[in-house]
Amino acid sequence: MSDAAGPERRGAVELTSRFTEALAFTCRLHAPQRRKVSGAPYVAHLLRVAGMVLEYAATEDEAIAALLHDAIEDQGGPAARATIRHRFGDEVAALVDECTDTDERPKPPWRERKETFLARLPRASRAARLIVAADKLDNVRSLLRARREHGESIWDHFRGGRDGMLWYFRRVVNALAPLDPSPLVEELARAVGELERIGGE
Repeated sequence: MSDAAGPERRGAVELTSRFTEALAFTCRLHAPQRRKVSGAPYVAHLLRVAGMVLEYAATEDEAIAALLHDAIEDQGGPAARATIRHRFGDEVAALVDECTDTDERPKPPWRERKETFLARLPRASRAARLIVAADKLDNVRSLLRARREHGESIWDHFRGGRDGMLWYFRRVVNALAPLDPSPLVEELARAVGELERIGGE
């Protein structure tokens, strides 16, 4: 496969000890979490998302935010935000905020949260949209594998169910595609199309 730079790729990222610290922090923070359906350690998802972002990111802050993109939402809300800001700076905290659909406990109803996030997405920074695209692509790929292995029962693990999840991923693609016509978003669109196809079978 060619390693030529695509339209979204902006040069190699120089990683420092800050990224190493963020990686260790992420592993500790998300240690109790497991992926739905597969039960794999949740950090596997975060590493894959960060890996995709590293293919395109211009800064170390973007790569760190990719590792931490679920921290506020899933592991501490405002307290996690404050820790991220203290340890990794305002830019990382702001990016993680843009990728977060809520910091409330208990969380608002699923559909309400997703509608609010979708309304914000077109106004998000380019870096945040990159992280969101990588996040959703990994989620859709995981769902495709799970659907092939376990069938329709996978949707029972998700508050939105099959119809809600398909609606949400399609809306993300529709929001990102006009703003970021990049290989990553194109791959997300293909993966969502495949999920819609097998989800309707």
